Amino acid sequence: MGTLTEALESRGRAVREAITNAGFAVGMLLRAAARVPRDFRLRWGFLRDQLVVCGVTPLPVVGIVGLFTGMILVLQIGMELQNYGQAERISDIIAVILFREMGPFMTGMILTASVGSAMAAEIGTMSVSEELEALESMSVDPVSFLVMPRIVALALMTPLLTFLGNVFGVLGGAIVSRTQLSIPASVYFRNVIESLRADPDSVFGALPEEILSGTVKAFVFGVIISTVACSQGLRARGGAIGVGHAVRRAVVACFLLLIVTGYYMSWLFFR
Repeated sequence: MGTLTEALESRGRAVREAITNAGFAVGMLLRAAARVPRDFRLRWGFLRDQLVVCGVTPLPVVGIVGLFTGMILVLQIGMELQNYGQAERISDIIAVILFREMGPFMTGMILTASVGSAMAAEIGTMSVSEELEALESMSVDPVSFLVMPRIVALALMTPLLTFLGNVFGVLGGAIVSRTQLSIPASVYFRNVIESLRADPDSVFGALPEEILSGTVKAFVFGVIISTVACSQGLRARGGAIGVGHAVRRAVVACFLLLIVTGYYMSWLFFR
Protein backbone atom coordinates (compact mmCIF):
# COMPACT_ATOMS: atom_id res chain seq x y z
CA MET A 1 0.00 0.00 0.00
CA GLY A 2 2.82 2.36 0.84
CA THR A 3 4.52 1.71 -2.48
CA LEU A 4 1.28 2.47 -4.36
CA THR A 5 0.82 5.70 -2.42
CA GLU A 6 4.38 6.79 -3.14
CA ALA A 7 3.93 6.00 -6.85
CA LEU A 8 0.71 8.01 -7.01
CA GLU A 9 2.34 10.91 -5.20
CA SER A 10 5.28 10.81 -7.61
CA ARG A 11 2.94 10.83 -10.61
CA GLY A 12 0.95 13.65 -9.09
CA ARG A 13 4.06 15.76 -8.56
CA ALA A 14 5.14 15.10 -12.15
CA VAL A 15 1.75 16.16 -13.51
CA ARG A 16 1.70 19.26 -11.31
CA GLU A 17 5.20 20.19 -12.44
CA ALA A 18 4.28 19.69 -16.09
CA ILE A 19 1.23 21.93 -15.71
CA THR A 20 3.28 24.55 -13.88
CA ASN A 21 5.97 24.51 -16.58
CA ALA A 22 3.35 24.82 -19.31
CA GLY A 23 1.67 27.75 -17.58
CA PHE A 24 5.01 29.47 -17.03
CA ALA A 25 5.98 28.98 -20.69
CA VAL A 26 2.68 30.34 -22.01
CA GLY A 27 2.83 33.33 -19.69
CA MET A 28 6.43 34.04 -20.71
CA LEU A 29 5.48 33.81 -24.41
CA LEU A 30 2.63 36.29 -23.95
CA ARG A 31 4.93 38.68 -22.08
CA ALA A 32 7.55 38.42 -24.82
CA ALA A 33 4.93 39.01 -27.54
CA ALA A 34 3.67 42.07 -25.70
CA ARG A 35 7.23 43.43 -25.56
CA VAL A 36 7.86 43.16 -29.32
CA PRO A 37 6.22 46.45 -30.42
CA ARG A 38 7.84 48.47 -27.64
CA ASP A 39 11.30 46.91 -27.35
CA PHE A 40 11.99 45.75 -30.94
CA ARG A 41 14.25 48.70 -31.79
CA LEU A 42 15.80 48.76 -28.34
CA ARG A 43 16.87 45.11 -28.63
CA TRP A 44 17.75 45.24 -32.34
CA GLY A 45 21.47 44.65 -31.81
CA PHE A 46 20.87 41.53 -29.74
CA LEU A 47 18.13 40.39 -32.11
CA ARG A 48 20.53 40.69 -35.03
CA ASP A 49 23.03 38.48 -33.21
CA GLN A 50 20.32 35.92 -32.53
CA LEU A 51 19.29 35.93 -36.19
CA VAL A 52 22.85 34.90 -37.05
CA VAL A 53 22.91 32.23 -34.34
CA CYS A 54 19.52 30.82 -35.30
CA GLY A 55 19.84 31.15 -39.07
CA VAL A 56 23.44 31.06 -40.20
CA THR A 57 25.00 28.64 -37.70
CA PRO A 58 22.62 25.69 -38.34
CA LEU A 59 22.55 26.23 -42.14
CA PRO A 60 25.31 23.72 -43.05
CA VAL A 61 23.65 20.98 -40.98
CA VAL A 62 20.21 21.75 -42.43
CA GLY A 63 21.63 21.70 -45.95
CA ILE A 64 23.48 18.39 -45.53
CA VAL A 65 20.57 16.67 -43.79
CA GLY A 66 18.12 18.00 -46.39
CA LEU A 67 20.34 16.84 -49.26
CA PHE A 68 20.71 13.30 -47.98
CA THR A 69 17.09 13.09 -46.86
CA GLY A 70 16.00 13.82 -50.41
CA MET A 71 18.49 11.29 -51.75
CA ILE A 72 17.34 8.56 -49.36
CA LEU A 73 13.64 9.17 -50.02
CA VAL A 74 14.08 9.13 -53.78
CA LEU A 75 16.28 6.03 -53.65
CA GLN A 76 13.89 4.01 -51.48
CA ILE A 77 10.55 5.14 -52.90
CA GLY A 78 11.79 5.46 -56.47
CA MET A 79 13.06 1.87 -56.58
CA GLU A 80 9.63 0.64 -55.51
CA LEU A 81 7.86 2.83 -58.07
CA GLN A 82 10.24 1.56 -60.73
CA ASN A 83 8.84 -1.93 -60.24
CA TYR A 84 5.45 -0.59 -61.35
CA GLY A 85 6.75 1.55 -64.19
CA GLN A 86 5.97 4.81 -62.33
CA ALA A 87 9.47 5.98 -61.45
CA GLU A 88 8.89 9.44 -62.94
CA ARG A 89 6.21 10.12 -60.32
CA ILE A 90 8.89 10.17 -57.62
CA SER A 91 9.43 13.89 -58.17
CA ASP A 92 5.76 14.59 -57.35
CA ILE A 93 5.96 12.53 -54.19
CA ILE A 94 9.28 13.93 -52.96
CA ALA A 95 8.16 17.53 -53.37
CA VAL A 96 4.94 17.00 -51.44
CA ILE A 97 6.65 14.99 -48.68
CA LEU A 98 9.43 17.53 -48.18
CA PHE A 99 7.47 20.77 -48.35
CA ARG A 100 4.43 19.52 -46.47
CA GLU A 101 5.82 17.28 -43.72
CA MET A 102 9.46 16.24 -43.71
CA GLY A 103 11.01 19.67 -44.22
CA PRO A 104 9.46 21.45 -41.21
CA PHE A 105 9.81 18.42 -38.95
CA MET A 106 13.42 17.73 -39.95
CA THR A 107 14.42 21.38 -39.51
CA GLY A 108 12.61 21.57 -36.18
CA MET A 109 14.51 18.58 -34.86
CA ILE A 110 17.84 20.02 -35.98
CA LEU A 111 17.10 23.40 -34.40
CA THR A 112 15.95 21.75 -31.18
CA ALA A 113 19.20 19.85 -30.86
CA SER A 114 21.48 22.73 -31.87
CA VAL A 115 19.82 26.07 -31.12
CA GLY A 116 17.16 25.17 -28.56
CA SER A 117 19.54 23.27 -26.30
CA ALA A 118 22.01 26.16 -26.46
CA MET A 119 19.28 28.64 -25.49
CA ALA A 120 18.29 26.54 -22.49
CA ALA A 121 21.93 26.16 -21.43
CA GLU A 122 22.76 29.85 -21.80
CA ILE A 123 19.75 31.15 -19.89
CA GLY A 124 19.96 28.29 -17.38
CA THR A 125 23.57 29.20 -16.60
CA MET A 126 22.57 32.80 -16.05
CA SER A 127 19.73 31.66 -13.81
CA VAL A 128 21.81 29.46 -11.51
CA SER A 129 24.59 32.07 -11.31
CA GLU A 130 22.07 34.75 -10.23
CA GLU A 131 22.68 36.90 -13.30
CA LEU A 132 18.93 37.18 -13.83
CA GLU A 133 18.56 38.73 -10.38
CA ALA A 134 21.35 41.15 -11.31
CA LEU A 135 19.44 42.20 -14.42
CA GLU A 136 16.28 42.75 -12.40
CA SER A 137 18.20 44.81 -9.85
CA MET A 138 19.23 47.08 -12.75
CA SER A 139 15.56 47.36 -13.84
CA VAL A 140 16.18 45.22 -16.92
CA ASP A 141 13.38 42.77 -17.69
CA PRO A 142 14.94 39.36 -18.49
CA VAL A 143 12.01 38.50 -20.76
CA SER A 144 12.59 41.59 -22.87
CA PHE A 145 16.38 41.35 -22.80
CA LEU A 146 16.91 37.59 -23.16
CA VAL A 147 13.71 35.87 -24.25
CA MET A 148 12.00 38.16 -26.76
CA PRO A 149 14.94 38.41 -29.22
CA ARG A 150 15.43 34.64 -29.16
CA ILE A 151 11.76 33.87 -29.83
CA VAL A 152 11.51 36.42 -32.64
CA ALA A 153 14.77 35.30 -34.25
CA LEU A 154 13.97 31.58 -34.23
CA ALA A 155 10.38 32.16 -35.36
CA LEU A 156 11.65 34.14 -38.36
CA MET A 157 14.56 31.90 -39.29
CA THR A 158 12.88 28.50 -39.00
CA PRO A 159 10.66 28.97 -42.11
CA LEU A 160 13.66 30.20 -44.10
CA LEU A 161 15.84 27.27 -43.02
CA THR A 162 12.97 24.91 -43.76
CA PHE A 163 12.64 26.23 -47.30
CA LEU A 164 16.38 25.97 -47.90
CA GLY A 165 16.38 22.43 -46.51
CA ASN A 166 13.54 21.54 -48.86
CA VAL A 167 15.46 22.95 -51.81
CA PHE A 168 18.51 20.88 -50.88
CA GLY A 169 16.26 17.84 -50.53
CA VAL A 170 14.83 18.36 -54.02
CA LEU A 171 18.36 18.75 -55.42
CA GLY A 172 19.48 15.58 -53.67
CA GLY A 173 16.50 13.78 -55.13
CA ALA A 174 17.43 15.06 -58.59
CA ILE A 175 20.92 13.58 -58.25
CA VAL A 176 19.62 10.14 -57.32
CA SER A 177 16.85 10.28 -59.93
CA ARG A 178 19.38 10.95 -62.66
CA THR A 179 22.07 8.51 -61.54
CA GLN A 180 20.00 5.64 -60.13
CA LEU A 181 16.60 5.86 -61.84
CA SER A 182 17.70 7.32 -65.21
CA ILE A 183 15.12 10.14 -64.98
CA PRO A 184 16.18 13.29 -66.91
CA ALA A 185 16.64 16.36 -64.75
CA SER A 186 14.24 18.34 -66.96
CA VAL A 187 11.46 15.81 -66.35
CA TYR A 188 12.20 15.66 -62.64
CA PHE A 189 12.11 19.42 -62.05
CA ARG A 190 9.07 19.89 -64.29
CA ASN A 191 7.13 17.40 -62.19
CA VAL A 192 8.32 19.06 -58.99
CA ILE A 193 7.06 22.44 -60.17
CA GLU A 194 3.76 20.96 -61.32
CA SER A 195 3.20 19.20 -57.99
CA LEU A 196 3.76 22.47 -56.11
CA ARG A 197 1.58 24.57 -58.40
CA ALA A 198 -1.32 26.26 -56.63
CA ASP A 199 -4.79 24.76 -57.05
CA PRO A 200 -7.24 27.42 -58.33
CA ASP A 201 -10.02 25.88 -56.23
CA SER A 202 -7.94 25.79 -53.05
CA VAL A 203 -8.91 27.88 -50.05
CA PHE A 204 -5.32 29.15 -49.96
CA GLY A 205 -5.76 31.05 -53.23
CA ALA A 206 -2.63 31.65 -55.30
CA LEU A 207 -0.28 30.13 -52.71
CA PRO A 208 0.57 26.41 -53.06
CA GLU A 209 -0.92 24.67 -50.05
CA GLU A 210 2.15 22.48 -49.55
CA ILE A 211 4.48 25.49 -49.27
CA LEU A 212 2.04 27.52 -47.18
CA SER A 213 1.31 24.72 -44.73
CA GLY A 214 5.01 23.92 -44.37
CA THR A 215 5.85 27.58 -43.76
CA VAL A 216 3.17 27.94 -41.10
CA LYS A 217 4.34 24.73 -39.43
CA ALA A 218 7.93 25.94 -39.43
CA PHE A 219 6.94 29.27 -37.87
CA VAL A 220 4.97 27.53 -35.12
CA PHE A 221 7.82 25.08 -34.54
CA GLY A 222 10.24 27.99 -34.15
CA VAL A 223 7.99 29.59 -31.55
CA ILE A 224 7.61 26.30 -29.69
CA ILE A 225 11.34 25.51 -29.62
CA SER A 226 12.41 28.96 -28.44
CA THR A 227 9.60 29.25 -25.88
CA VAL A 228 10.24 25.86 -24.29
CA ALA A 229 14.02 26.35 -24.29
CA CYS A 230 13.87 29.81 -22.72
CA SER A 231 11.27 28.82 -20.14
CA GLN A 232 13.28 25.80 -19.03
CA GLY A 233 16.38 27.97 -18.83
CA LEU A 234 14.64 30.56 -16.67
CA ARG A 235 13.41 27.84 -14.29
CA ALA A 236 16.79 26.11 -13.97
CA ARG A 237 17.97 25.66 -10.40
CA GLY A 238 20.75 23.77 -8.65
CA GLY A 239 24.01 24.64 -10.36
CA ALA A 240 25.51 22.76 -13.29
CA ILE A 241 23.35 19.69 -12.66
CA GLY A 242 20.23 21.85 -12.78
CA VAL A 243 21.32 23.34 -16.12
CA GLY A 244 21.80 19.84 -17.51
CA HIS A 245 18.33 18.83 -16.34
CA ALA A 246 16.85 21.97 -17.89
CA VAL A 247 18.49 21.26 -21.26
CA ARG A 248 17.29 17.65 -21.22
CA ARG A 249 13.73 18.65 -20.33
CA ALA A 250 13.72 21.30 -23.05
CA VAL A 251 14.90 18.91 -25.77
CA VAL A 252 12.49 16.13 -24.78
CA ALA A 253 9.54 18.51 -24.50
CA CYS A 254 10.33 20.09 -27.88
CA PHE A 255 10.54 16.72 -29.62
CA LEU A 256 7.18 15.64 -28.22
CA LEU A 257 5.49 18.97 -28.95
CA LEU A 258 6.77 19.05 -32.53
CA ILE A 259 5.39 15.59 -33.24
CA VAL A 260 1.99 16.25 -31.67
CA THR A 261 1.64 19.78 -33.04
CA GLY A 262 2.75 18.69 -36.52
CA TYR A 263 0.08 16.01 -36.63
CA TYR A 264 -2.76 18.30 -35.61
CA MET A 265 -1.64 21.07 -37.94
CA SER A 266 -1.60 18.59 -40.84
CA TRP A 267 -5.07 17.48 -39.85
CA LEU A 268 -6.32 21.08 -39.86
CA PHE A 269 -4.74 21.90 -43.22
CA PHE A 270 -5.62 18.77 -45.18
CA ARG A 271 -8.70 17.24 -43.59
